[in-house]
Amino acid sequence: MRVLVAGGAGYIGSHTCKALARAGHVPVVLDDLSTGNRWAVRWGSLIEGNIGDRDLVVRTLRNEKIDAVMHFAASAYVGESVANPEKYFRNNVVYTLTLLDAMREAGVGQIVFSSTCATYGEPKTLPIDEGHPQNPVNPYGESKLFVEKVLRWYGEAYGLQWIALRYFNAAGADIDAEIGEAHDPEPHLIPLIMQAARGERREVAIFGVDYPTPDGTAVRDYIHVDDIAQAHILAMLHLAGGGENGAFNLGTGHGYSVREVITAVEKHSGCKVPVAEKSRRPGDPHSLVAGAGRAAQVLGWRPAHGLDSIVATAWAWERARARQTISVLQREES
Repeated sequence: MRVLVAGGAGYIGSHTCKALARAGHVPVVLDDLSTGNRWAVRWGSLIEGNIGDRDLVVRTLRNEKIDAVMHFAASAYVGESVANPEKYFRNNVVYTLTLLDAMREAGVGQIVFSSTCATYGEPKTLPIDEGHPQNPVNPYGESKLFVEKVLRWYGEAYGLQWIALRYFNAAGADIDAEIGEAHDPEPHLIPLIMQAARGERREVAIFGVDYPTPDGTAVRDYIHVDDIAQAHILAMLHLAGGGENGAFNLGTGHGYSVREVITAVEKHSGCKVPVAEKSRRPGDPHSLVAGAGRAAQVLGWRPAHGLDSIVATAWAWERARARQTISVLQREES
């Protein structure tokens, strides 16, 4: 299949492009590079632009003979969404509406949407399955939930085939260390811990050490980025085979505390990680763990990686990126 990967220069999008290419599909990346990286587009062509440009999207869908769309193009920082909700509702909602309408105009009827567990808000029960109430506590989660509702009604009215994949904590890197996380600023725990282990950061903050968890620190369900990529391919094939629309959690069903993640990084890096214990952040739940049985039952998806693999691949990527940086600096000096 020929697949338009909106946001394919980003972290999860680029890994999905590699998985698509390896599975014999043809990814075509549409990305404005506002947060993505040109160097991450290594599988498939790059069309530089924004999904909010309807004419560009329609032209791309037609010229590239696109069969399906995977939509990763969104703003995704929770704290920023609280400070600047206008950006999030414009980028994540308005531009997605433009993308969907361009798909209708071009006659492309299948989309796999990058959603989030942030649509659930504060957990009422654990693990969190797809039947859990959706009550977001920030504009980021609200924007994703709004799009899920749009997809449902577009399916009802226009026959759109859609799947929304609600990620828990995406982590890890490509097993070949060719691509990985490279955010600026970096919001995610595992890269921050590794930066502290490498001495690139003075310390890593632990926000909350008095939660009702085994070691007092927050617990999260970490899911390897390659497992997420595979879920997108299975979702696409599910729709291509006439499968029903719907939303699915992506997680392992097992949570790890902040201290457990730090210990895993210390094991793989051989370095002591300096930490600073801080008070809880408002709105941070003590535990977020997925109930992902529906993805296994309907899509045939099961995660292949645990925390050890997540940390090992992320550490290999961090080391590879450091070597690349040194090589570039040496060339510039010479």
